[in-house]
Amino acid sequence: MGGFFLNENKITVPEIVARKARKEPITVLTAYDYQMASLLDGCGIEVLLTGDTLGNVVYGFDTTLPVTMELMIAHTAAVARGRKNALLVADMPFMSYATREDALKNAGRLVQEGMAEAVKLEGGVKVADRIKAVVDADIPLMGHVGLRPQAVNMMGGYKVQGREKSDLSTLLDDAGAVEEAGAFAVVIEGVPASVADEITKSLSIPTIGIGAGNQCDGQVLVINDMLGLSEFTPKFVRNFINLPDIIRNAVSDYSRCVKNRSFPSEEESYR
Repeated sequence: MGGFFLNENKITVPEIVARKARKEPITVLTAYDYQMASLLDGCGIEVLLTGDTLGNVVYGFDTTLPVTMELMIAHTAAVARGRKNALLVADMPFMSYATREDALKNAGRLVQEGMAEAVKLEGGVKVADRIKAVVDADIPLMGHVGLRPQAVNMMGGYKVQGREKSDLSTLLDDAGAVEEAGAFAVVIEGVPASVADEITKSLSIPTIGIGAGNQCDGQVLVINDMLGLSEFTPKFVRNFINLPDIIRNAVSDYSRCVKNRSFPSEEESYR
């Protein structure tokens, strides 16, 4: 009978939860394929999120709504094969948790077929029963409140949430419902920094901000945005490198070397 392989560097759900009490910021980035997952994992990123944003940055959809379970499972499995230490969280795509039964079935698929260690879904009070059902099935779950990309049509676009005082109680209720239902963390997207700070202080579970100021317990960005690869850069994104120029220069150099027959060289050819 085989035993468990112990990886002392493996990031787990309890470890992420403990970071809040220790006031240690949590690093999260999206990953959609094996190579990027391996690279980010090697850099010490603590949580890899295979987000439904793959619909935008990988497949060119205008929204995340066309993303299917099949796409999420395939990309999550690729990321799982590339990471060793990071906690792997997979987004539940639009309509995959419309009912409790849907939520249980599809969360289970992401874990069994996609090898995710946790799942993430959007919403608060209205989806609390689905969060509880998934957690009761021993599947760790991360919530998502504030700007919810899957609700883009209901919200009338990608608009900052919580700017009105009347909105604060709604966001606090949603975040509180996510925690009460058993989520181990919650993403706060597209809200004023002061609002995110208040939500963070009201919860015992970690908050992961995106466009929500620097007082959250951690931060997440879409990797393509962070590397400057996306055509549109939101206000909250910092381009830590201008990768497109580096790629263009490399490709231009390759093309030149092919044209002048300096590539492949004798050293790069088989004898």
